Amino acid sequence: MPPIIPSQQLQRVCCRVKCIDLTLLLKLQRDAQFLCSHERMDTELVDRLVLQLNRIYPQILSDREARRFRNLSVPTEVRLPELLMHLYMKGEEACHEFYRGLHIHAEDVYTSLPTRVTQRGPMFFLSCFSFLVGVALLYYYGEGETLSSTGPFLHCSAAALGKGAKDVLISYAEV
Repeated sequence: MPPIIPSQQLQRVCCRVKCIDLTLLLKLQRDAQFLCSHERMDTELVDRLVLQLNRIYPQILSDREARRFRNLSVPTEVRLPELLMHLYMKGEEACHEFYRGLHIHAEDVYTSLPTRVTQRGPMFFLSCFSFLVGVALLYYYGEGETLSSTGPFLHCSAAALGKGAKDVLISYAEV
């Protein structure tokens, strides 16, 4: 069962850390159910995260705590919620380092977190869609001269995109 952190407990933690920016604590609270139900959060990944937190940040996860969270006789479905609750109780820095480790070891899980997906609002999707429509219209209605003059623009546009999108834009620029 994923940890659901009650608001009273959140208030106690808030008082304990003197009400610093609680965004990561709230993110962990919102992401906990997703993390506990995601099939990619298997024993190996949880062990890698625990080892990273223990080796690099022993103040976050001591040797004794790391052994407890790496105990293979306890199912991962039990250890992971306990680890998340422990990190939540440790505070903002522990949550930050957990997210950092998750980003390093499982980028696909990190990018699909509910709090990451909702950060991209409707304007992000609208701007991406508008850009793609513009490129499609330029390609569709552009004759040889128009398309050849857009080469430098398409090369610059490909700089911040993924490999697949870069290949498509660069191939159109070289036409």
